[in-house]
Amino acid sequence: MISSEELLAVAKRIFWFGTPEEALEFPKRFLTYAMTYASDEDIEILRKYFNDDDFRAALDDPAPGIFDRSSWAKWNERYNRTPVPPLPKRKIPGVDPATIPDFFPPKS
Repeated sequence: MISSEELLAVAKRIFWFGTPEEALEFPKRFLTYAMTYASDEDIEILRKYFNDDDFRAALDDPAPGIFDRSSWAKWNERYNRTPVPPLPKRKIPGVDPATIPDFFPPKS
């Protein structure tokens, strides 16, 4: 991936717990963080480097535990994915996902 100073600056703001280079090493994971934490201005910069297919790919296979409920709903609705699917869940070997409580149930 081609990087620039502005892209690295956005990566640094979004991926605060690692280096910008580490963030950009896995673009789909990076976009998942961006879709959750980036400002509107950051998203405009990211659109110079990532297209709609890249953002859709992040929605298709996001790492569990990154999206919050409102960001998940916002991005799925932006790409006309309604009804919005459930948030991705972590898979724990030997644990039935149905037995894990949903601490963030959808608002009624």
